[in-house]
Amino acid sequence: MFILLDIDGVMIDASPWKRPEILEDNFMNFNSKSTAALSKIMDATQAEIILTTSHKDSFNLTQWKSIFKKRNIPITTIKKLPKNTENLNRKDEILNWYFTNKIEDNFIIIDDDKSLNLLPEFLKEKLILTSATVGLTNYLADIAIENLNKQESVSKMNEILV
Repeated sequence: MFILLDIDGVMIDASPWKRPEILEDNFMNFNSKSTAALSKIMDATQAEIILTTSHKDSFNLTQWKSIFKKRNIPITTIKKLPKNTENLNRKDEILNWYFTNKIEDNFIIIDDDKSLNLLPEFLKEKLILTSATVGLTNYLADIAIENLNKQESVSKMNEILV
């Protein structure tokens, strides 16, 4: 079970009128409400994080783990999409990753990128679309948990039926 996670517009609200706070790890501080919401999802699901953010290659995985830990988000495993050498938009980057890896695990996508509305329906139903100026909320966290748990139940039912 995992979460494809964007950062800007999800964990850091895109408020053009205020400068983001940079912490000593040289990355922006996360919005406290978004931090609480992601922590809620992680506590309920123990999902792995796969970073989709444009910042994903700015740090190695050990540094990313430290960034999340410093912001009090309980993660055990963190990965990232491959480097976007072809300059794909987020939708195509996720599609490419999905089909290249033949994903069968339960997952959700948390992002503010409106291009993801053009994903095929079977992937779009996994999308939790945030407002860039608000970020991840407690309400959206509840939807994410429900979606992941529903997928887990369907997977277990399919295993029983096979």
